[in-house]
Amino acid sequence: CFSALTAAFAQSKDETAVANAVEALKKAMIDADKTALENIAADDLSYGHSAGKIEDKAEFVRAIVSNESDFVTITLTDQTIKIVGNTAIVRHKLAATTNNNGQPGTAKLSVLLVWQKQKGGWKLLARQAVKI
Repeated sequence: CFSALTAAFAQSKDETAVANAVEALKKAMIDADKTALENIAADDLSYGHSAGKIEDKAEFVRAIVSNESDFVTITLTDQTIKIVGNTAIVRHKLAATTNNNGQPGTAKLSVLLVWQKQKGGWKLLARQAVKI
């Protein structure tokens, strides 16, 4: 128990900020919050789906807000965060219930997120998912 507590406190300020950004992204995706999604995504976002589809920022936001890509629940596990300069590499497992275009479903993915520190905040620059 003590080692887990020590590891939690060992997280750097940037790692904590990135973890908070990941949680904000998760909430914005579940809520289909257009403003939050636009604020968290970098202008040069490259968002890769597990089926190979790639979206830019506008396409990513439109798909979530229109319920084309509708996340009802998202659970993230096994998350790691590595800070390299002004870039953060985040990996995690994602389990979700979905309702894409009104069709209930589930997703089990392994996800790579690339975050970039821009003007003091962390922005999602790239995402790639693979089915597991």
